[in-house]
Amino acid sequence: FRLALIQLHVSAVKSDNLQRACGLVKEASAKGAKLVALPECFNSPYGTQYFKEYAEKIPGESTQKLSEVAKECSIYLIGGSIPEEDGGKLYNTCTVFGPDGALLAKHRKVHLFDINVPGKIQFKESETLSPGNSFSMFDTPYCKVGLGICYDMRFAEMAQIYGQKGCQLLIYPGAFNMTTGPAHWELLQRGRAVDNQLYVATVSPARDEKASYVAWGHSTVVNPWGEVIAKAGAEETVVYTDIDLKKLAEIRQQIPILSQKRCDLYGVEMKK
Repeated sequence: FRLALIQLHVSAVKSDNLQRACGLVKEASAKGAKLVALPECFNSPYGTQYFKEYAEKIPGESTQKLSEVAKECSIYLIGGSIPEEDGGKLYNTCTVFGPDGALLAKHRKVHLFDINVPGKIQFKESETLSPGNSFSMFDTPYCKVGLGICYDMRFAEMAQIYGQKGCQLLIYPGAFNMTTGPAHWELLQRGRAVDNQLYVATVSPARDEKASYVAWGHSTVVNPWGEVIAKAGAEETVVYTDIDLKKLAEIRQQIPILSQKRCDLYGVEMKK
């Protein structure tokens, strides 16, 4: 099946972001994509100073648009993420809609991006956001898909749980920056893919040098052998790739690590 990643240029005008995102979703559908994914914070600038201003309830304006375009195009739409307000708390939340427009999954970013690299970048999502507390998976006629958002990708245990639960594709809307992007963006994707013998896709906003937080870009798809099979540059674009589940099955048969794990010695478990 064909997967499309929309590396969107995100502006400060929410209505423009929504309109352009929906237009690119339609374009991807017209080119045969069955799963289409948007980037992290696709409807607003990324930054702790913006989350409260742009936050919405779910359902709300942005997710209603996503539901409508998923139904119109009859696709599975991974709605990147938006700042969500619920019960007086803010979350970084990804919604997924099916071909009938129904909400299939809602993933709140589990691991908040609190880092301090002296002289390069300091950022603390926890100043404004609350963490999610659950794994998020959804089924398609093609395969089961697991969701994470950006910093979630650094935590190998999360990807391992998804693999144990039968996911064959992991999708991470994310916005790595100009420090962590060149260092770890591709490396982490390849690691998660090889460790669990599955496909990994990441969807970044396009790079905007004028933004307060400059995203690395380079939306990417990695296959279960750890090979990069599709990759964007820094500009707004749509990345297409065909996900070959037969290749996944062959790799798992040739190097059967999933059945060779020593569960008598170690294990990773989902607690809730």
